[in-house]
Amino acid sequence: MTVKDRWLLWVFLAPTLLLMGLMLFYPMVGTVIDSFHDTSFINPQPRFVGWAVYEKIWTSRQFPEVVWNSVVWTLGVVLLQNILGFFAAMLLNQKLPMQGVTRALVLLPFVLPGVVTAILWRFMYDPQLGLINSLLISAGILDESAAWLASSNTAMAAVIFVAVWKGFPFSMLIYLAALQNVDKSQLEAATIDGAGAWRRLIDVTLPSIREVILVNIVLTLILTFNYFDIVWVLTRGGPQNATHIFPTKIFETGFGQFRFGEAAVYGVFSILILAMLVALYVIVQQGARNRRPTA
Repeated sequence: MTVKDRWLLWVFLAPTLLLMGLMLFYPMVGTVIDSFHDTSFINPQPRFVGWAVYEKIWTSRQFPEVVWNSVVWTLGVVLLQNILGFFAAMLLNQKLPMQGVTRALVLLPFVLPGVVTAILWRFMYDPQLGLINSLLISAGILDESAAWLASSNTAMAAVIFVAVWKGFPFSMLIYLAALQNVDKSQLEAATIDGAGAWRRLIDVTLPSIREVILVNIVLTLILTFNYFDIVWVLTRGGPQNATHIFPTKIFETGFGQFRFGEAAVYGVFSILILAMLVALYVIVQQGARNRRPTA
């Protein structure tokens, strides 16, 4: 590539880089700067306080709760979403009647907006009129209605269930595409050698799509950690902070309580965690690309 070509390349990249700087990096830098200032609705003029806001958040009772809730939320959703998505993909990879209609119906939760999904499930979780309690009582599993979203013992599990219901079709699509690329001759050879369905899954299918599984897990980690809609609409972080994760805590602290400096500190911690997840995603994707056989 000549010097002229390099300059031409940068000229074409300049608008995109400028837009990314304005839309992504400028707000991030602004968040870091705000985190060192005491800014609130009552005191709108930023006052530089250094690490004081960080110390306040770090030593507060809410911060470890938010961290723990974020870990439980993220790992719970990602684990269940990937397991359910993989086995749904295995099922839909078979020759089924009305296969196109079945795949379209399975995709329905994913295409619903997050707010619509949360409102729908909020009605279903209703202690008096909700379908969930009605079904469980009719089946004899419950003796009386349960307040799923109003109890700190069940709220997180209820929210995770909704997120898995909405998100598993995304993983299913990725795994379904990967399964269709598995070498059929290897599966046939394993069958001829006497391998059952379980051995074919362990010895042939999973090794063939290992890179796809790793990339999808890291990608869903990023998306789930940063998710907001379902948790906020269902519980608003309650009850008693039982479902507060980083995005909901940032929103409540900044736009609900107008403590912008403290919200910025939570934002900085969130940015650092997301940056590590993104770096992990890039490493995994690069490793998968390097392991691909070259023609």
